[in-house]
Amino acid sequence: MSEEVKSPCISVCVLNEDDVCEGCYRTAQEITDWSQLSNEQKQLVMKHVKERFKKLNKHLLL
Repeated sequence: MSEEVKSPCISVCVLNEDDVCEGCYRTAQEITDWSQLSNEQKQLVMKHVKERFKKLNKHLLL
């Protein structure tokens, strides 16, 4: 059994115009559903989080 995926929440809860949290990069729906998701579903959300972070922070990436 794999280790439980932890929430990426950093307590900076501000949704942008695309309904994505500027703190953890999850959508409002992903945040709402988080506690009910399986570990595999959480891993998929985290994959999307990483993609959103890269897309929204291109100016920070070297």
